[in-house]
Amino acid sequence: MPVFRDEAVVLRTHKLGEADRIITLLTRRHGRVRAVAKGVRRTSSRFGSRLEPFTLVDFQAHIGRSLDVVNQVETIAAYGAQFVDDYPRWTAGQAMLETTERMTPEEREPAPQQFLLLVGGLKALVDGEHDPSMVLDAFLLRSLAIGGWAPSFTDCARCGAAGPHRWFSISGGGALCAEHKSAGVATPSPLTVELLGALLSGDWALADASETRNRREASGIVAAQLQWHLERTLKSLPLVDRSS
Repeated sequence: MPVFRDEAVVLRTHKLGEADRIITLLTRRHGRVRAVAKGVRRTSSRFGSRLEPFTLVDFQAHIGRSLDVVNQVETIAAYGAQFVDDYPRWTAGQAMLETTERMTPEEREPAPQQFLLLVGGLKALVDGEHDPSMVLDAFLLRSLAIGGWAPSFTDCARCGAAGPHRWFSISGGGALCAEHKSAGVATPSPLTVELLGALLSGDWALADASETRNRREASGIVAAQLQWHLERTLKSLPLVDRSS
């Protein structure tokens, strides 16, 4: 049987039979794949603990007709073990994993940017230098950008007129000028819009100095933007701690 080797982040696992698991991974070069890890639930398994969500691994698998079969695994970084007892970081990480799976709907479709973004997001959670909720929102905005859905937070999303503008539309692609605003558009705080732009661009000095009310308003806009484009809600997103 042909084999392949790659780096990957474990996104999800579920039981198969008495001792096996199906592992969903996002790989660096081969996109999202699903593979069977045989005997992984037995206490004698050589790599059971290495195939847990949040783990960055170097693995090898046989290519199957529907599911690959894992035969070698080495841990590169066990991110989850470093924040398993921290609810805000854990739930933010769960939302990252779920988002990644939703943003890679086609199996084996290469998604190197999403892979690097996920690894960077998990590292940021481990480092703990920024609020986990903002790390998540930055990750979500950049995931949307990779998917071709980057909202505009300055110039008008319809005509490109220089901003900033007062009006904001989820379905309209972001900021809208007076000429192109429509009924039902939102009018978020200018500081909130500034924060959203900072999260998308990586201006952490500005983001870290933001106030709680602006962070919460920004989170609501990000969640609505994600739901609009994915056409579904994330199960993990309501569990994220937004208290800070």
